[in-house]
Amino acid sequence: MTSPVVVAIDGPSGSGKSSVSKAVAARLGLAYLDTGAMYRAATVWSMETADLDDAASVATAVRAMPLVMGLDPAAPGVELDGRDVAVTIRTTEVTTAVSKVASNLDVRAELKRLQREIIDQESSAADAVFSGGRGIVAEGRDITTVVAPDADVRVLLTASEEARLRRRSLEVHGAADATAVDATRDQVLRRDRDDAKVTQFHVAADGVATVDSSDLDFEQTVDAVLAVVAQAEAATSRA
Repeated sequence: MTSPVVVAIDGPSGSGKSSVSKAVAARLGLAYLDTGAMYRAATVWSMETADLDDAASVATAVRAMPLVMGLDPAAPGVELDGRDVAVTIRTTEVTTAVSKVASNLDVRAELKRLQREIIDQESSAADAVFSGGRGIVAEGRDITTVVAPDADVRVLLTASEEARLRRRSLEVHGAADATAVDATRDQVLRRDRDDAKVTQFHVAADGVATVDSSDLDFEQTVDAVLAVVAQAEAATSRA
């Protein structure tokens, strides 16, 4: 890559977008931005400083949120007011509450602003924190359509409901038997249902490539996304 590249990857819960995006960023020497972690951090901050049932209170809290996102795909990190909250944001309590924050349109507008700021920063050699201006892989719910619709590469990473539930069950419970999958089902499907009220991430928009990982293992999925990036770069070179 001779010029900065922005790769935007979205998709539903359990599609593998976080782990795949980190691997793609590492392979390409790019920064990595987990926008979902930003919503989770905003939820932690709102739980501590605002009334979750008061949308205006939450929006005000998020606009003042002292958040620092780590951009190294090998160790992204999330700091909130100087505290490492990478573990805290993955707790069941936060997972249960995050949709209430993520569906707040004022919160989404503020986080979109911050996300675009980071994406632009990593595309500039003078301002980049991690990539030296080579670019970034950004993943989340509405990256390809709302946050970075002008990204050089846009991918919808999807998988069957069965595959997504199995993967998330393994991640959360360390098992994928019927009991573990059932325990995960409501969390995954409810989050998708709630977030679908404010953004579309199940169907690829025009110009967005779809990678279905239902029958692919992790490395095959990473290779499939890298192939999309290579195709986009080749098309740009020919233009």
